Amino acid sequence: MSKWYPKKGRVIFHVDMNSFYASVEMAYNPELKGKPLAIAGNPEERKGIVVTASYEARDKGVKTTMPLWQARRLCPNMIVMRPNFERYRKASREMFSILSQVTPLVQPVSIDEGYMDITDCADQGTPPEIAKWIQDSVMEQLELPCSIGIAPNKFLAKMASDMKKPMGITVLRKRDIPSKLWPMPVREMYGVGEKTAEKLNASHIETIEDLAKADVYALKAKLGINGERLQNRANGIDDRLVDPDAVSEFKSIGNSQTLPHDTTDDNEITKLLRQLSQKVADRMENKEVVSRNIQLMIRYHDRKTITRSKQLPEYISKVEEIYQYAMKLWEDHWNGEPIRLMGVTAQDLSEKQDATMQLDLFTYEHEAKNEKLYSAIGELTDKYGTNPFKKLKDKPKATPTTSFQKDFLDDFKKINRTDKGTN
Repeated sequence: MSKWYPKKGRVIFHVDMNSFYASVEMAYNPELKGKPLAIAGNPEERKGIVVTASYEARDKGVKTTMPLWQARRLCPNMIVMRPNFERYRKASREMFSILSQVTPLVQPVSIDEGYMDITDCADQGTPPEIAKWIQDSVMEQLELPCSIGIAPNKFLAKMASDMKKPMGITVLRKRDIPSKLWPMPVREMYGVGEKTAEKLNASHIETIEDLAKADVYALKAKLGINGERLQNRANGIDDRLVDPDAVSEFKSIGNSQTLPHDTTDDNEITKLLRQLSQKVADRMENKEVVSRNIQLMIRYHDRKTITRSKQLPEYISKVEEIYQYAMKLWEDHWNGEPIRLMGVTAQDLSEKQDATMQLDLFTYEHEAKNEKLYSAIGELTDKYGTNPFKKLKDKPKATPTTSFQKDFLDDFKKINRTDKGTN
């Protein structure tokens, strides 16, 4: 047993539900099992896109975010259904409830995946035995398949869970890195996007081993601090903790500035908003986080201060996006009186690699217009296990502020608080 539970190390699980939405529908309707199934935003319209697909459909080449018309060409007998988010929410709550029976150290990162720290669970069996119990319990109780990665840290656990799907259990120890991790193409490494992969390939870094052994100064020159971070991960170094409170307690990043004089000058105010947005974007880039909420603070000449915020339909991090939302808040809430101070803050933060786009009908239908992005987004989705959709509009449109993903995380937070209060 001691070989599985090192005195100084940790044992981390990454639990990843397999083809979650489609699997939930199959659990509700057994007649769908074994058939090619796609969940799509709008099955009746040509512009509908695939939210997720069963493995039977994937075997025919169907991918997440693929236009529905293209998916039908690849798989003519594919069954297409609209998403039922309340059904998926319920299944997710029940899945995380099962995980919480093993340990309270459960950190959801999206509706269908999360990390667990089972370092202190030796009395429940070996890690593979515990993983098998979780997998069997989720299948028996919910009829849903999942894959589990077992490793000494989050990064390796995530990589391990992707190595065998569906219904895989994979152990990835540090001593396994040279044989299991390093031979993989660097573009398949969690945290490496398409653009980063292109930069690495241009420097003759083709595999994860190449990245692990590359000159760190050259990496930092090409990728900034992220170059060193990626190299550490390639060498199996990741000291992030499994934090159940991370669901709701991400810190904010903000900057404010007092004007040299009270002003109502649009040009002066616009220039300041741009500068503040740039500072926030730079700090977010350094910390490798994205935001789902932008807040504007306005302090008037009489010291009266107001703050107004906007919950966003997707994660953002670029200066243009932050600036546009800050400007919209300014236009909507400035009362025309002279300004003394302004501040821009990014809130509801998440690490870039853990951020998951809300999977709601509105967003998918809206984004369907950006057909040139389909192949690139599909690759990103395959790489990260999430869909990092971003709008290409110059100005933000009025969109629903209800986030399916955030609602789920809020539910998990409330359940955790209730459980802690009764224990």
